Amino acid sequence: MSDRHLLRRGLLGLALASCLGLAACTEEASDAAASIPVPTEETVATPSESGQAIAKEAEEAEAASTQLESLAELGDKPLARRELDIQSWQTVGGAKVLFVEAHQLPMFDLRLTFAAGSSHDDGVPGLAMLTNAMLNEGVEGKDVTAIAEGFEGLGANFGNGSYRDMAVASLRSLSEADKREQALRLFSQVVGKPTFPEDSLQRIKNQVLAGFEFQKQNPGKLASLELFEQLYGDHPYAHSSEGTPESIPGISVAELRAFHQKGYTAGNAVIALVGDLSREEAEAIAAQVSAALPQGPALPPPPSPSEPTAGTQHIEFPSNQTHLMLAQLGIPRGHPDYAALYLGNQILGGGGFGTRLMEEIREKRGLTYGVYSGFSPMQVAGPFMINLQTRAELAEGTLELVQRLVGDFLQNGPTDAELERSKREVAGSFPLSTASNSDIVGQLGSIGFYDLPLTYLEDFMQQVQALSVEDVKAAMNKHLSPDNFVIVTAGPQVEQKPLPPPSTKPLEQPSSVPEH
Repeated sequence: MSDRHLLRRGLLGLALASCLGLAACTEEASDAAASIPVPTEETVATPSESGQAIAKEAEEAEAASTQLESLAELGDKPLARRELDIQSWQTVGGAKVLFVEAHQLPMFDLRLTFAAGSSHDDGVPGLAMLTNAMLNEGVEGKDVTAIAEGFEGLGANFGNGSYRDMAVASLRSLSEADKREQALRLFSQVVGKPTFPEDSLQRIKNQVLAGFEFQKQNPGKLASLELFEQLYGDHPYAHSSEGTPESIPGISVAELRAFHQKGYTAGNAVIALVGDLSREEAEAIAAQVSAALPQGPALPPPPSPSEPTAGTQHIEFPSNQTHLMLAQLGIPRGHPDYAALYLGNQILGGGGFGTRLMEEIREKRGLTYGVYSGFSPMQVAGPFMINLQTRAELAEGTLELVQRLVGDFLQNGPTDAELERSKREVAGSFPLSTASNSDIVGQLGSIGFYDLPLTYLEDFMQQVQALSVEDVKAAMNKHLSPDNFVIVTAGPQVEQKPLPPPSTKPLEQPSSVPEH
C-alpha cells in the first residue's frame, strides 16, 4: 500500500469518525477556516501523578491490544472493529441514557449533551457559550481552583464545550468505587449547581473580547462569520457560538442562571456512558446525575432555515492569499440521503488526496495547499461548505474552476472506480470511529442527541456499501446546485491573472499552509 494511500485512509478515518460522532461534522463548521483564542471547547483538568500513571498505563494497554505488527500486513483488508452492545433507557427525570459496557480499562467516560447551544441564545449571542464556560468556575464552597484540584486529586478529567446545536460536559474517571463516587459527586455539583461567580464571568468575558480583536487579523475567520450570516440570515445558526463584541459585555449572572435552569434540565439531557461499569452501576450513575440537574422538559429544535439568496460577498483584507468559501444549505442529521451524500462528498472533496477538487486544484495546477468540502448535518439543515485559499491574483479563476468542477460532478456523477475505491476506504477507516472509549462515548452522545437508531453505525456502513453511482449522483443533485452557492472571499483586490494550464507532472507544493 502506498504512503499516499495510507495517508488518505488516515485522513478519511478522522473525517469519518467526526462525521459519525459528536464533533466537527455536526457542529461548528464555521471553525473549519480558523479559530480564535476564546475559552476552549474542552477544558480538561490535569490528573494527579498517581491517577495520571494509572490512566496512562490503561491507555497504553488499550492501544497495544489493537496495534498492528506491520502496516504491510494490513493491505486493503478492513481493520477489525469493536462490536458495540448499546443499552438505552430513560431516567426518572427524563434524561435519555446510552451505555456500553467495556471492562478492558479500569475507567469510565461520561458525557452529558444538552440541547443548549447557541441556537437557543434567544437574541443574546454568546449566552449559551458563557453559561457552559462558567460551569466549573464555582460551586458551593469551592472556587475554580478548588474544583480543578478536586478532579486532579482523583485522577479525573472534566471537559465542557458549547456549539450551535448543543452544550456538553464530560467526565473521565477511574472506575474504582471510591474514586468514582467522589468524582461523580463533584461533577454533579459542577453541572447541576454552578454558582456563576461574578469575578470569573468578567475574566472570561475579557478573554472572549480579546479573541474578537484577534480575529480581526484572521481573514479565514472573518470569511467564516460572514458566510454563516449570508447563508442563514435571521436564523439562530447565523451568529457564531462565541457571541459578538456588542453582546458579550452586557450578559449578566442572572441571565446565565436563567439559561442554566432552562437548558441544563434532566429532560433536555442525553447521558452517554462507556467503560468499566455494570448495568446496575451505570443506572445508578445516570440516576445520580439526572437528579442533580434542574428538573424540566426538553427544549424544541430551532426552526428550519429559509433558502438563502445566491451571491458573492468580498471582504477586503491586506494579504497575499485570498480565502474562498462557498456554501449551500445541506441536510439535517438523520436524513435518509446522508450516506449517499457522505460518499459522494468523499469523492468530490472530503477525502483528502485523490479527490476531484484536490487533484484538479492542487495536484494539477498548484493553486492551493488544500481544498476541502463537506456536509455538516445539524438539528435542522446544516451547511455544505467548500473551503480553500489561493494566491490573490488567481482568486477569480480558482473560484470559477471550483464551481465548474462541482457542476461537472453533479452532471456526470462519480465513476465506478471512484465509487468502489471510496467504499473500500470508508470500510477500512470505519473502525477508527470506535477505536477508544472516548470515541464511543462521543458516538453515543451524538446518537442520543439526534435521536438516531441504536444500530446507526452499522446501518450507515451497510447503506454506504449498497450505494450505486446513480444513487450518489441523484442524492448530490437533489441537495446541491452549481448555481446556488453563497460565496464569501477575503483578501486584497488585485489585478487577476489567468490560471496555469493543468499538468500531469507533480507540481512543487507549498511547504506549509499559507495564511496571509
